[in-house]
Amino acid sequence: MLTYLQFIPLFTAFFVALILLVVMTPLAHQFGLVDQPSYRKRHSGIVPLTGGVAIFVAVLVASVMTDVWMKNNPLFFTASAFIVLLGMLDDRFDLSAKGRLMCQFGVASIMAWSAQNYITSLGDIFGFGSVYLGLGGYFFTLICVVGVINAINMIDGIDGLAGGMSLIVLASVVSLLLISGNGAAIMEPLVIIAAIVPFLAFNLSLKGFKGNKIFMGDAGSMFVGLTIVWLLVDHTQGVSASLRPITGVWLIGLPLMDMAAIMFRRAKKGQSVLRPDRKHLHNIFMRAGLNSRRSLVAILCLGACYCVVGILGEVYQVPDYIMFWSFMALLVVYTAAIMNIWKIIRVVRDTKRLFLGK
Repeated sequence: MLTYLQFIPLFTAFFVALILLVVMTPLAHQFGLVDQPSYRKRHSGIVPLTGGVAIFVAVLVASVMTDVWMKNNPLFFTASAFIVLLGMLDDRFDLSAKGRLMCQFGVASIMAWSAQNYITSLGDIFGFGSVYLGLGGYFFTLICVVGVINAINMIDGIDGLAGGMSLIVLASVVSLLLISGNGAAIMEPLVIIAAIVPFLAFNLSLKGFKGNKIFMGDAGSMFVGLTIVWLLVDHTQGVSASLRPITGVWLIGLPLMDMAAIMFRRAKKGQSVLRPDRKHLHNIFMRAGLNSRRSLVAILCLGACYCVVGILGEVYQVPDYIMFWSFMALLVVYTAAIMNIWKIIRVVRDTKRLFLGK
């Protein structure tokens, strides 16, 4: 791994993000890029929403100055700039869900058509040979990109969750690139990781950063989501692919399943699938009695388990169709559990009282 590491881009991304997170705080208040407590947002005080902007600019500066990523993917930063701008406008003016969705499809088209970074094959997910999409791959990619962007955005509900989940996924990508012998590509996810780390320090109010809480905002969660799906598509397609498509699905399995379960529940109740609520995974953990920090640890551990399954499946070359149908079966179980979560919690509590004699 040390052979492929370049420390200057990593230090540049880290320190540029750190400086911007401090400098942009007063600007956030000036331009109204702040988050205020509400029914769905139970934090205290007015919090700047500039974390995502700082992460994006830090990655851009590090890539341009050191030529780590920009030389190959200038269109990545074009798409990213649009998604960050969209996120900033949404953070500031609370855009309609449909309007935001249309803009996300526009950004996805930059990735699929302009950058030609699109899904051509799904692998042998049905057991009858590889599934090739042809021209349909462009349209399928649009759906996948928008889906992943919103999955990461929807899971961003408590301090450290979107950033922490992103670190786990990106670290898993680094591991798989090294395992596959494509270590030369690890700087791409590592630069993103370097920019996210200082944000997490502020977001989680770690020692030395208390009193300066900053949120990622929609700009950050959507940028991170776009980055993850860009990397996964890039490294799962073509003759030089470093991992299989189904492995990429497992890496982001928890955010995808949580989004799918939430949308299914809303649709079943006759509600808009785009309607926000307080019934996400982190809300469930907290209503079950865990505080925000313990909920964070529990969800990140759960997300890490998905990544471990994906990595082990890739290392041991578990057939695509086994990985796929296992994922689908788990999705059904996950959705059923979410639909009946309060019954499950009551049973667990009653069982606990029975054994403890309380």
